[in-house]
Amino acid sequence: MATCWTSEPERWVTIDHSALAHNIHTIAQWVKPAQVMAVVKADGYGHGAVEVAQTAIAAGATWLGTAHITEALKLREAGITAPLLAWLHTIKTPFHAAIEHNIDIGVSGPELEAVAQAARNADLPARVHLKIDTGLSRNGAVPEIWDDLCKRASELQQAGILRVVGVFTHFANADDPDGDADVDAQLSLYHESVETARKHGLTVDVRHVANSPALLSRPDTHLDMVRAGVAIYGLSPFPDRTAEDLGLRPVMSFGTTVANNKPADVGTGVSYGYAYRCELPTRLALIPAGYADGVPRTAVGAPVWIEGKFYRVAGTIAMDQFVVDLQTDRNDVTTAPVGAEVELFGEKSGISSDAWAIAAGTINYELVTRIGCRVPRVHKQWV
Repeated sequence: MATCWTSEPERWVTIDHSALAHNIHTIAQWVKPAQVMAVVKADGYGHGAVEVAQTAIAAGATWLGTAHITEALKLREAGITAPLLAWLHTIKTPFHAAIEHNIDIGVSGPELEAVAQAARNADLPARVHLKIDTGLSRNGAVPEIWDDLCKRASELQQAGILRVVGVFTHFANADDPDGDADVDAQLSLYHESVETARKHGLTVDVRHVANSPALLSRPDTHLDMVRAGVAIYGLSPFPDRTAEDLGLRPVMSFGTTVANNKPADVGTGVSYGYAYRCELPTRLALIPAGYADGVPRTAVGAPVWIEGKFYRVAGTIAMDQFVVDLQTDRNDVTTAPVGAEVELFGEKSGISSDAWAIAAGTINYELVTRIGCRVPRVHKQWV
């Protein structure tokens, strides 16, 4: 008898494009007349960069943002023609390809001459956004070299080698309820930096500073454009406000099915290290998802939904699987049987990714972004 293999995924992430479109539209209404850049770096925060970008543009975003030019090139290969900015580079970044494919390039200083040379080689002007480090201490030009950077960029613009389209920065503490003073200081330095750029003859058409927490809480940061990242995925960047509080709808749900169900006696140790032992006779359900799938190993006691009931992770999460104590009679074969639907977080269960993030000692950004490539993305289209 021939073996029959199913084509259905064993574990899956569902991406709700109606929720995504709702979030884009909601953000666009908050920040207008500012434009919205939908940030789709890291494969759209784990949601699928191409699919997210397509819905985001259809729902009202006018720009797209990625960290790496290689990410941006994949969007162009998919036929996406919207304005697109990439801002994190190395000595091996393909600036020539970016220029040829009309990708705007964030410049923090060291790469300016490499971008200029790539523009000469391509015989096309590069589109550049200069980045000032106003206090995050990551990417961006430090204030003491800003004047020289603007001067050199102006010389290259006058020579027709590049065009400075915008100036931007990134906030360090906009998600902190007590972070207003830090935002104020960074914003003040940013405005001074824009004036310096203008002094050198740079028009600065697009001023952009606001990330998700800033665009949600500080209207004075909206300027010409906001960079909406985690918010478009329906996740709150704040520790004291939920997505629902902000009028946003979570986009991702993570599901699978029960792989095994077995009896266990009092004192039975569960998973590596026996960090969990059964306190009563019970049954254990095996869930076929682990840290190779992006389920955090450190998520002790995280919530799990199985066919309408809520349970907790029991013991250490392994590479491919974890265990749930069903806390039922050890002879009960009807609770969470093999094949029963499981949801770690999402629409059916109402469990938020925040709950898993808290259990793992991390943030919701990391939780959704880390979902592994062996978990298929099932795209629920925008209707």
